[in-house]
Amino acid sequence: MDEKFQELTAILAETGIAILQYFSQPAVVFQFLIIASLLTVSFLLSWWVEPRIRTRTEQLRLIPGVKRVLNAMIDRTEWAYFVVLCVIVLFISRRIGWPADDKILANAGLLALAWFVINVGSHTINQKGIRTLLSFGIWTYVALSLLDILDDVLNILDSYKLPVGQKEISFLDLIGGLFVLGLMLWIAVSAGNFLDQRIRQVQELTPSLRVLIGKILKIVLVVIAALSGLSFVGIDLTVFTVLSGAIGVGIGFGLQKVVSNFISGIIILADRSIKPGDTISLGETFGWIRELRARFVSVVTRDGREYLIPNEDFITQQVINWSFSDDLVRLDVPFGVSYDADPHVVSKLAIDATQSVNRVVKSREPVCWITEFGESSINFVLRFWISDPQNGLTNIRGQILLALWDTFKANGIGIPYPHRTVILKSPLPASPD
Repeated sequence: MDEKFQELTAILAETGIAILQYFSQPAVVFQFLIIASLLTVSFLLSWWVEPRIRTRTEQLRLIPGVKRVLNAMIDRTEWAYFVVLCVIVLFISRRIGWPADDKILANAGLLALAWFVINVGSHTINQKGIRTLLSFGIWTYVALSLLDILDDVLNILDSYKLPVGQKEISFLDLIGGLFVLGLMLWIAVSAGNFLDQRIRQVQELTPSLRVLIGKILKIVLVVIAALSGLSFVGIDLTVFTVLSGAIGVGIGFGLQKVVSNFISGIIILADRSIKPGDTISLGETFGWIRELRARFVSVVTRDGREYLIPNEDFITQQVINWSFSDDLVRLDVPFGVSYDADPHVVSKLAIDATQSVNRVVKSREPVCWITEFGESSINFVLRFWISDPQNGLTNIRGQILLALWDTFKANGIGIPYPHRTVILKSPLPASPD
């Protein structure tokens, strides 16, 4: 190891001296000054032109992928200008014959062109991390090839190795393996999202079963991609035996809630107790399910709030699913009328008023029953059915009460309020001692 370190130190020293000698040449300094000037002009042009181009392109109606690539081109117009300016300067310099060797300027233009094309082309990939890794890796490979130092760099990377278990892995294999791992993970995630979208369109499957199959496919594809990438590097997967045991212990103690919510989510999807679109009540929360996730359930309430409720709560607590077997829900509205009213007429009027409300299901006739003879009123309960509980319960009860008020007022039926009689007695005179 010491010999290799000394050898590397000597190579770096020789390289440093060669670089200093190279950059001391007037033609080299002149080309770098030209490159700096062209970069300055390119960025100024981009600063002036880019807002005007973006204003025009924002008015175009394009699909998301094309729009993303177009925005990437606009964001990197300075490199396009730099390439054009390099071509112009190279044409002029070769006409006048100075400098004789313009390789630095030509390579700078080629590197800028490669970066522009690769970076813009990589925006066809939606995942930012994979896009950055892919564009940087490809551009580095192209840059080393253009500078004619690719073989030297590969040899240096291949000469240094890392011990992994019973084997040794070179830096070159490690970098290649990481690149392949990232690429395979991107393919796995993209394939998983594509299959998940196709499964969601299968009407023969229930909504919860579609979500379950989609999540299982994503997990399986990512695991296969990760194992394949590690195998490509040359890592023996048995070296992870101890690590997997430690992870198991950590899951058992430190990740109890995470694992509990994950398993609860699988149970919920399997037994189909709730599904996207169901109207549910859990504690103080009333709303409809927007999405089922691996760790939580997204519930949207009538006031627009979105609650992320852990899956475990749907297993351990009492949940009211208003649309589990069907969408029909029966609601009760209690009310009272004066003793002067005929209960038979009141019952008929209440049923007619209820049927006039749009959201009430007409196929199931409402009923109205006397519940008690109260202190100040004859008390009734009105029962009716609705088929859209996700549209709210309080509002439909309010509509029914307004309909009862209008009907009773039109037919002279009073709604009494409690009467109280207060008797004031004068105090007794105090008796003399």
